[in-house]
Amino acid sequence: MDREGTQTSLELELPSRNHASDIEDHRRHNGHSLDSEKFDDDGRPRRTGTLWTASAHIITAVIGSGVLSLAWSMAQLGWIAGPAVLIAFSFITLYTSALLADCYRSLDPVNGKRNYNYMAAVKANLGGLQTWLCGFTQYSNLYGTAIGYTITASTSMAAINRSDCFHSKGKNYPCHPSNNPFMIMFGIVQLILSQIPDFDQLWWLSIVAAVMSFSYSSIGLGLSIGKVAEGNFHGTLTGVTVGTITGAQKVWQTFQALGDIAFAYSYSMILIEIQDTLRSPPAENKTMKKATVLGVSVTTLFYTLSGCFGYAAFGNSAPGNLLTGFGFYNPFWLVDFANACVVVHLVGAYQVFVQPLFAFIEEWCSHKWPRSQFIHKSYNINIPGYGLYKANLFRLVWRTCFVISTTLISMLLPFFNDVVGILGAVGFWPLTVYFPVEMYIAQKKIRRFTTKWMLLQTLSVVSFIVSLAAAAGSIEGIIQDLKSYKPFRTTY
Repeated sequence: MDREGTQTSLELELPSRNHASDIEDHRRHNGHSLDSEKFDDDGRPRRTGTLWTASAHIITAVIGSGVLSLAWSMAQLGWIAGPAVLIAFSFITLYTSALLADCYRSLDPVNGKRNYNYMAAVKANLGGLQTWLCGFTQYSNLYGTAIGYTITASTSMAAINRSDCFHSKGKNYPCHPSNNPFMIMFGIVQLILSQIPDFDQLWWLSIVAAVMSFSYSSIGLGLSIGKVAEGNFHGTLTGVTVGTITGAQKVWQTFQALGDIAFAYSYSMILIEIQDTLRSPPAENKTMKKATVLGVSVTTLFYTLSGCFGYAAFGNSAPGNLLTGFGFYNPFWLVDFANACVVVHLVGAYQVFVQPLFAFIEEWCSHKWPRSQFIHKSYNINIPGYGLYKANLFRLVWRTCFVISTTLISMLLPFFNDVVGILGAVGFWPLTVYFPVEMYIAQKKIRRFTTKWMLLQTLSVVSFIVSLAAAAGSIEGIIQDLKSYKPFRTTY
């Protein structure tokens, strides 16, 4: 399918806003004059993001539930492959993120037309069926990430409840709370926060979430170091050995570990949306590259330390969730605090991931039904302590249905490691590697079979194989879990 032929067939695409008439219409529609200082040169509200807010968004998105599974992943890979895979994924993410940052503006990375989301960048550089594939992969992965974060947050809340139960009723008391009430509580919070209209207004939530991620990562790391300092240094060169598990289980769990690590580094799906919050000048791609280096470097340091010390503390019996491995005894209050930090962080991370999906659906519907009062009409509500809030019925209904659906699916499939592995596998190759590489090749007009083209394609093919293996391992894990699972009844 040629690029010129995609304009009418791809109805999912957003219309162009690069022309002067579009800019004028956009401003008039919002009741602002053309000389307003509150708007960028394309007619949209002036962006206020900086290096620090972008770094906070990245850290919030990257250091999530993935860090809690790294000790388990290390246990499957061992002391040789484990750290090597962690570092390899970090370099791949750093390199391809730099390629993606240059695709925020078409033709010229400084003065070209802005692409407001990942899908628009793919359309501008690749077009055709690639745009559909990107949209489906990106937004389904964002949806899946919301499910994964709901599961993780409920696991941490249940761990706090269990800890308090053991300390108040004794260690022999059967403290096995269901995660379902906690998933519902998390969903209610998200119902409220999801009514925040724009991604740019979430900077404060990202800063709070980033602080929380540092807190629980540091606590988990500190507890692991303390356990190692007591003389408990464990682990083997190749990880879990055949004999304690079957050869087939070793293979599947190794593949699943790759998916968990891939998920731990996943944020490329929202990189363009984060970049779209940055003010200019300076050029957005330069600021974004700095933010990426800062964010990925910090997370890699945390990941390597957390994964290695967690593995050293627990060895081949490392738990799927690091914080649950320290038991429910002293220092129980510190572990409870760490789990509380996980919950607060995931409250923010959930929004960082789903707001781009919200924005895409709402803008598409806005252009699909331009005369619909249900979609377009807003109601001004004065909220004490907040100010004037523009309520919209469509936003209220659609976002509420979205949160309810992610909560219900989380209750049906509450498998932490398996879900994390699938999300990592599905999102890593297409969004972190394939599309950035292909857009870079198209943008720079790199000829086929040149050395650079061959190296880029090799990176893409290897990443594809890793993603396939990780998906297979995680699906096998879910199949095994489902054999003994009863929906809404089994506790995890």
